[in-house]
Amino acid sequence: QEQLVESGGGLVQAGGRLRLSCAASELNLSTYNMGWFRQAPGREREFVSATSRNGGSAIYADSVRGRFTISRDKPRNTVYLQLDSLRPEDTAVYYCAASRSVWSALRDVAAYTRWGQGTQVTVSS
Repeated sequence: QEQLVESGGGLVQAGGRLRLSCAASELNLSTYNMGWFRQAPGREREFVSATSRNGGSAIYADSVRGRFTISRDKPRNTVYLQLDSLRPEDTAVYYCAASRSVWSALRDVAAYTRWGQGTQVTVSS
């Protein structure tokens, strides 16, 4: 089963920015609703953002709304998460995931069937 591949994580100072990418070589991501989750040490995986199949709709966790932006590049079969105004509490491993579930379920980890390996984001104060 093909995995999703995330990239773009790194170490950044508070207030900085990063752009995470999620790509697949064989899986057509435009046939899935796509989500981003994150997991900090000792904590459960939490929802960050999701976008619809055509990229026309997006939802965000309250903690990132106004700072993070999810988008798609259909020709490149890639989904992005732009992280701006980063805070130390944003430090986590970030995962992308693909879902065929209904829109109302996309905040739930269980709605996703394909996952990437994660990329580390570390924000220093």
